[in-house]
Parts: sequence; C-alpha cells; structure tokens
Amino acid sequence: MVRPLTIAVLGEPTGWHVGMLVEAIRRRGHAAAVVRWPQIGVEVTSAGDRFAPDELATADRVVVRGMPAGGLEEVIFRMDALARLAAAGVPVLNSPRSLEVAIDKYLSLSLLTDAGIEVPRTIVAQTPEAVEAAWRSLGGDAVIKPLFGSRGRGIERIRCREDLDRLVGADAGGGVSYLQEFVPHAGWDARILVVGNQTFAMRRRSDSDWRLNVSRGALVEDFAPPADWADLARRAAAAVGATIAGVDLLPATDGRLLIVEINAVPGWRGLQSVSEADIAGTMVAWIEESAPGWSPERA
Repeated sequence: MVRPLTIAVLGEPTGWHVGMLVEAIRRRGHAAAVVRWPQIGVEVTSAGDRFAPDELATADRVVVRGMPAGGLEEVIFRMDALARLAAAGVPVLNSPRSLEVAIDKYLSLSLLTDAGIEVPRTIVAQTPEAVEAAWRSLGGDAVIKPLFGSRGRGIERIRCREDLDRLVGADAGGGVSYLQEFVPHAGWDARILVVGNQTFAMRRRSDSDWRLNVSRGALVEDFAPPADWADLARRAAAAVGATIAGVDLLPATDGRLLIVEINAVPGWRGLQSVSEADIAGTMVAWIEESAPGWSPERA
C-alpha cells in the first residue's frame, strides 16, 4: 500500500489560494505543509544540497503558489534553490524553468510565437530614442507594461506624445521598456485555466476600462470556450513548459484571437466564484497523477 503524499505549498500561509490548496490536499488524504519563500535555506555538502526547512526537504511534491518577492539576490537564490530541489528528485509544480519563462513577458511571448501562436505585436527597447521609435512603429497607440508583473499593475496606454513623455521619458534611459500594439476589442476577454489536460474558463468584461483585469473592476462570468480556444490554451501552457497555467485570450475586433499573457502561478478566485467545479481539488488530483509511483488505487 502506497502512503499518502506529503505536499509542501510554497507561499504565504494567510493567502486564499494557499488555504484552498491545503484544504483540498488534506481532504484527499494527504499531508500538507506551507513553506514561505524566506524560510528556504540550503547547506552545500559533498553528499549533495541539504534543504531547509524540513517540510521542504522531506516533501514528495512541492507546489508553487505565489512568486518570491524581494531584491534581485533573493529572487535569484530562491529560484536557483527551487531548481536544485527539483534536480535532487523532488517534483516541483510548475517547474522552476517554466516559472522563470512565464514571468518574463518578453521570453514567454517569444516562445509562444515559436509555437505558432499569435500574440500582439511587441517591441522591447532600452533607450529613449528606441522607445519613441517603437511607439511610432506601433502606430502611435501602444500599451506599456512592466516586463515582470501581474494583475494589471503598471499597464498604461500611450496615445500621444504627452503620454509618452509622462510614462517613459524620465525612466527610458535606465531600464527596459516593453511596448505592445493597442488591440481594439469588444470589452471582454477570456481567462482559461489549464490544469493538466483539463480546462476551466471565465469571461472578464468591463464597460469602463480597456484593461480587463478583475483587480481593476472587471466583472466575471462563466464561459464555455470553443474547443479550439481550449486547445490553444493547452498549446500555450506547453510552450512555456507549464502544466498549470492561466492563459488570457483576447478576441480582437479585426478577427484575430490573440494570447496576451500566460501565468504559471495563476489565481482562480474570480473563476471559482462563477464555477461549480472544485478547482483546487482538480489541481491536487493532477498533483497526484504527476507524482512518481503514486496511484489512487494503491493509496
């Protein structure tokens, strides 16, 4: 008889998503532990790395729920430690590499296009002259986004020279500017959550803001996407190496269906509010299936 799994959830103990996962893990008969990113430690020895805390070192599976906050040194160490943990044989969901790819909007969109998936026209620039040239190349109506970010934070529209000077001019020489074409749409997009081979979907609608993030007040409703939309979301997740992913699809008024973003640590609170499905339970079932040597018939 195979013992229940010990699953470590990497995130903040007070988070809604962490709580839902821990509840689902325990409901399905497994042991759950929550580990915060700052708790991670490693001792380098000739016998291999020794990870701390014990809840992380002894886990059968690690589920990432939330990305590490902090400075460059903290982020690099935490992601490297997670990669070394996976290399030591502890399955990590999603894989450290897929987390790194998905959080980088430039790299994720580049890999999506390699997979034949259509995305908005995107230009990344580092100098004031290149930023202005990019804006003009995008028709003088562009969206500027942080290269790393989520929930619509830092996303602004540049429609005139005054917008360009206000949003970019002061900082363009000291960092990376990420610009996309502004895509006219009908006031809604679709978020498809991929969990293994299963998908869940909602539509996000706003009559007051072109940004369709729930955090900006967009309303959510249950949505049954066409089969080819669900297939497209699965392809997008596979392109960045994620098995759990939130994929944002935007139907443009010119007839294109674009993927504008993919998230390898997706939230599902809004989706759960309009769905009767047990989303956290489905995630834990996927964790079970992907754990080496585990079988529900033998547990």
